Amino acid sequence: MSTIHFIGGEKGGVGKSLVSRVLAQYLIDHQLPFLGFDSDRSHGALLRFYAGYASPVVVDDYDSLDKVVEAAAAEPERRVLVDLAAQTQAPLVRWIEESGALELAKEIGVRIRYWHVMDSGKDSVDLLSKLFDRFDDHLDYVLVLNALRGDDFGIFEQSGEPARAKDLGARIIRFPRLHDTVMNKIDARSASFWAAAHGGDKSLAGLGMLERSRVKVWLGKAYAELDNLSV
Repeated sequence: MSTIHFIGGEKGGVGKSLVSRVLAQYLIDHQLPFLGFDSDRSHGALLRFYAGYASPVVVDDYDSLDKVVEAAAAEPERRVLVDLAAQTQAPLVRWIEESGALELAKEIGVRIRYWHVMDSGKDSVDLLSKLFDRFDDHLDYVLVLNALRGDDFGIFEQSGEPARAKDLGARIIRFPRLHDTVMNKIDARSASFWAAAHGGDKSLAGLGMLERSRVKVWLGKAYAELDNLSV
C-alpha cells in the first residue's frame, strides 16, 4: 500500500519542513523509494535540501493536488511526502472534501497519513483540536512534539487531547532537540542531513568533528521514533 504523508500543523514556525527533511533522509538511508512535493513557494525545504526527489505543488490548485494522489497510485511501493506550508489547511480540506479524496484513497489502496507538527504553545493544541473535530477517525494521525521548538509540552499533556488522540488511534512521537548553532550551520550551507552527519569535508556542511557527531546522535534518536511508525 502506498502512503501519502501530509506534513502539516498549519501554524508557521513549528518545524514542519524540518520533519519533512528528516523523513526524506530516513527514507533515503533506509533505501525506501519516495517522491516529495513542496507547497512552500518561497522557502521550500524539500526543493532546497532534497531537490532530486521533490517537485512543487500548489495546494489551492486542484489539478496540482490531484497529481499527488496519481503519483501514489502509480507506484504502490513509493512513499509520497507533501511538505505543507503554513496556512494551507483550509484549501487542503476543501480539496479533500470536494474530491472525495479519503474515500477514493481507500478504494485504490492508498493510505493518507497526516503529521501534525507541534511546538510547545497553546496554538498548536487548539489547531489539533480543530483537526480532530474536522476529520475524527477518518485520518491516520501522527502527532510530532518538536523539541526544537520548545521542550515543555505541559499545555498539550494537560489539555485532554492526548486521550482523544489515543481514542482516534493517533501516534505521538517526540523529535529531539539539536543544538541551534549546528542546525544554523546546516541550513546556511543547504546541506542534507547525510552530508551534515557524514561529510568529512568541512565545506559540505561547515561542521567540525564533534558537531557532526551531535548530528549523528540526533538523527539516531529521531530515527528511533520513526522506526515505531512503519513509515
